Amino acid sequence: MKLAMDAPTFRRLYSDLANTNPMWKKVSAPSGQVYSWPKSTYIAEPPFFDGFSMTPGALSDIRGAKVLGVFGDSVTTDHISPAGSIKPTSPAGFFLQENDVAVADFNSYGARRGNHEVMMRGTFANVRIKNLMLPGTEGGLTLYKNEKLPIYDAAMRYIADGTPTVVFGGEEYGTGSSRDWAAKGTQAPRRESGDRAQLRAHPPLQSGRDGRAAPAIPGQRLGAIARPERR
Repeated sequence: MKLAMDAPTFRRLYSDLANTNPMWKKVSAPSGQVYSWPKSTYIAEPPFFDGFSMTPGALSDIRGAKVLGVFGDSVTTDHISPAGSIKPTSPAGFFLQENDVAVADFNSYGARRGNHEVMMRGTFANVRIKNLMLPGTEGGLTLYKNEKLPIYDAAMRYIADGTPTVVFGGEEYGTGSSRDWAAKGTQAPRRESGDRAQLRAHPPLQSGRDGRAAPAIPGQRLGAIARPERR
């Protein structure tokens, strides 16, 4: 505490911060008014303002959509966008390895939330989430033409096909602590309200989609649509 309360040292170090730390002075940095984005798996220039306009886009109907996930009650923001460890065999894990990141250096989704490539791949990647399209299965998996795939991989295939997608959630979908990627990863509002007899849907993962919450489906139960790919 004597060192911490040394007023002359505090004044010396903080009165001219830029010149009193030689190590700080040795850090090279670009100049200019615009941030120069580095090649990094921790931070990357986000795509959210690509094609951005001050005029709202026109809304259109969602037709011919495929279902990526049917989730039960109490799916939280951590189910939608986990902050924990990254599995080496997950889409985010493969992405990091393809960019020369060792498994030991993966860190967590929470630490890499500044890189949209990692976080998009982490959407619905919670190892305990249960998609009712695949009874008895845990983890962020879905069906794409009867093939079992990670939700992110299936979403990218649907985008390539030009097919819109939706996710159904039960009561208290999106509750829990505030987590920006639970909204950004799905391009939808963080919270969906409704009672036990109502389901809501949103189009997830598709860049440029409007992320609207669909109207509730009165009286519809999760079990009735739990396996839409095989009906």
